[in-house]
Amino acid sequence: MLVAYQWRGPPAVRRRDALAIAIGAAALALAFASAPAPAQEKYPDRPIRLVVPFAPGGETDIIGRLWAQKVTPHLGGSIVIENRPGGGGSVATAEVARAKPDGYTLLSGTTSTHVVNPVATSNPTYDPVRDFTPIAVVSTTPTSMLVHPAIPANDLRELVSLVKANPGKYSYGSAGHGTMTNLTGELFKLLAGGLDLVHVPYKGGGPALQDLVAGHIAVATMILSTSVIGHHRAGRLRILAVNSEARVKAAPDIPTATESGMPGLNVVVFNAIFAPAGTPATAIEALSQATAKAKADETFARDLEYGGAEMVADSNPESASRFIRDEVARWAPIIKATGFKVE
Repeated sequence: MLVAYQWRGPPAVRRRDALAIAIGAAALALAFASAPAPAQEKYPDRPIRLVVPFAPGGETDIIGRLWAQKVTPHLGGSIVIENRPGGGGSVATAEVARAKPDGYTLLSGTTSTHVVNPVATSNPTYDPVRDFTPIAVVSTTPTSMLVHPAIPANDLRELVSLVKANPGKYSYGSAGHGTMTNLTGELFKLLAGGLDLVHVPYKGGGPALQDLVAGHIAVATMILSTSVIGHHRAGRLRILAVNSEARVKAAPDIPTATESGMPGLNVVVFNAIFAPAGTPATAIEALSQATAKAKADETFARDLEYGGAEMVADSNPESASRFIRDEVARWAPIIKATGFKVE
């Protein structure tokens, strides 16, 4: 049985002690109220790792580095680029999907990593929508059809005729199995009536471009970039067509695939920045705001256009999420119609 303890000292003493207790409690409450609130953790307080799932030198690498360069002054922290090629971008993308969602591991993703690979793979290792939170779509860029200068073809019609006259003789290089450049090549073959053109996959656009310039491959399907345009201007390769609805500002002299008699070859690739799902909203907001401020700088758009890309100026986490879902829905039936598979 519990008995409440009652102190039975003189009434005057009891009143004095009660007053002292009340004064002490009030002072304690005032001290807590005036104490400074705990400081919130600053983001970022250490370097951010941006994973590029392709080799250095390709379009994804170039745009990822350009984004990091433009965003860093507005973010108040440093961004370190890490190239992790392999599996058409799927290996590194899956690793980022499983990374700690703390805002310090990001992905420079593309149509290849977030549309083609998940749709064309029998057992995908990540979900492009569920496993990621987009920061923003940075830009869109068309793919292009390239040949070595020694190849006697000045447009797509001549290339089709050449390959048909020499079945099995020529090959085309791409940035890897499952990439949009790989899909571009297979779509080109299908639209041309089923060309015998062997696919040679590389670990990124950079190595494929190097081998095309060196003459190790005759044809390449590449995302348009500063490097591609530079080699074209120097005569080290020839761009036969850009695979978009309109000519690009960086190379207005180059015709579109539609102008070259192949209107179905319209393959435009997006580049976007992703964080793993579950990344704190404070980090997502900081990255989104820094990206918006960077895009407001006209030099960012000019630098993208110089490489053949078009900036997506009004992209944010919400609109980027809708964009990714729409791209998956648009490309899924095309991928199935071509029978395209990622090994």
